[in-house]
Amino acid sequence: MKVVVAGAGRLGTQIAQVLGAARNQVTLVDQDEGRVAALEGRVPAELCLGDACEPAVLEAAGAHAADLVVATTGEDEDNLVVSLLAKRQFRVPRVIARINDDENAWLFTRHWGVDTAVPAAAPLVSLVEEATSSSDTVALLRLSKAGVNVIETTIGPRSRAAGHTLADIAVPHGIVVATVVRGGDPLAPAPDLELREGDEILVVSHTADQSEVHAVFQ
Repeated sequence: MKVVVAGAGRLGTQIAQVLGAARNQVTLVDQDEGRVAALEGRVPAELCLGDACEPAVLEAAGAHAADLVVATTGEDEDNLVVSLLAKRQFRVPRVIARINDDENAWLFTRHWGVDTAVPAAAPLVSLVEEATSSSDTVALLRLSKAGVNVIETTIGPRSRAAGHTLADIAVPHGIVVATVVRGGDPLAPAPDLELREGDEILVVSHTADQSEVHAVFQ
């Protein structure tokens, strides 16, 4: 699946991490030169410097061939412009947009090219189904066409993984750690990264379910 993510903030970067780790072809667009430079080599995605509200930038990012565009900037106006361009000019089949201000939610409809609107307060990658609060391990997203699950688990005070590096943890075949979120910031899943209480682990898998992921990290 070819994906363009507009906005390389926390949410956009994490989405790029997850979808890139699931072997999707992802391009992450942002107009902040420093932010783009800081992400070089840290996300499994192509980086594109520019304003995604400009058609030429979206085209350079591959919107003309994209299966999915995700607008995750911090400005609702920008997310609506990106969505409208993606749908009307580039005929992107699926467009997802972040709502920053709830008062603007009424605008995020198909009239503006938005297929799915995601409130800013929603959990990461709850693009298809909201995470429940009943478990520390929840399936956040199923990429039905690819048969890929995206699963989140949080390292608790009794988690066996706390204090161990990713290299120390026996992760079964078929489970890939996409990113570790610590204090709101995504971290590259390097083998020497030591896990701490409160870390959010995002994994992708074609085969594992929530209970299997829970058994690995809890």
